[in-house]
Amino acid sequence: MMAVLLYYPLVKPPTEILHQSLLYWDGVASVVPMSPHVYEAAVPVELRDLRDRSLYTPLVLEPDSLNSLERPFGGSRSSRTGASELLHQELRRIALDARRSGRPLQRDALIYLSKISEWLEDELLHLGLAEPVNHGHWRLAVTEEVQQLIIGVIARELASSSRVSYVPYTDRADAHDLTLRPQPDFRRARLAAWEMEIGSLLPVPAPGTSMAEVLAFRERYSDERQNLMRALHRMLADLRRDYEHPADVLAQMSREIEHAVQDYRAAAKSSRMAWVNRSVMVTVALGAAAGSAMQPGLTWVLGAVGGYALNVATREIRPMGRARQDHSFSYLHRIQESLS
Repeated sequence: MMAVLLYYPLVKPPTEILHQSLLYWDGVASVVPMSPHVYEAAVPVELRDLRDRSLYTPLVLEPDSLNSLERPFGGSRSSRTGASELLHQELRRIALDARRSGRPLQRDALIYLSKISEWLEDELLHLGLAEPVNHGHWRLAVTEEVQQLIIGVIARELASSSRVSYVPYTDRADAHDLTLRPQPDFRRARLAAWEMEIGSLLPVPAPGTSMAEVLAFRERYSDERQNLMRALHRMLADLRRDYEHPADVLAQMSREIEHAVQDYRAAAKSSRMAWVNRSVMVTVALGAAAGSAMQPGLTWVLGAVGGYALNVATREIRPMGRARQDHSFSYLHRIQESLS
């Protein structure tokens, strides 16, 4: 069984990412409003059809899911690595930047109240970052930056705490950066991480391809697509564990990945669909012990797979309060950026 793509910050992913979820994942999930009548308005028919096929999971935030977004005061200093402290700091930074600029906020994005805690709602209103919509019954108007920050943090928290293997996935570079960026005031609240471009190994159907064609390919070539994604995620997991010898990891996995890539390319060619390669960047969180051995900002070539060079870079990210042991991945899919 493969992982589920957890899309954020919106409810509905772009069509290309829906196709990606059907080809390389066990389906797609997104965070939806709790209220049934709001859910019906927010979730389009296309996603409801995939839900009926058990390929879409609408994630509703129950009260327990919001525990990590409770008021961040009164705890120990170590608790400041948590999601609520991150939001507390980042929202105050956004509000301060807005006051300094003197420009009015463009509140052209929405946050459903059932997606956030009462403290977070109060914080947004207190800082002037949100305005009630329709008398504040069930949603707030916020800036796109605020929306991406909050939903991105929620998605990463859900992925780290759920029994299901959800992997955060977005097409918004700002949301990706806001979600992973470490807090500047806390030097210890940082983890080393790998970043790797793998889009050349994961082609997607060209624009205009129908959902029916993608579903038919998913069914017909189930073995080929699962073998490819399992090999890639096994390589990423090995890179996480053996972070001091990344080239050795690729050398050990190269034959398996090479065969999986060749089989998938043969399947794609026989499908007679048109395919494109987009930029897909995966960030792999490393253990705390890697911090002393990894210097951020380094880039080098691991080797070649399927005729493509695999590059890896180092960076720092915000640690999770409850990190997964089996994986800690985040994806950025650049729909407008094609790979040659």
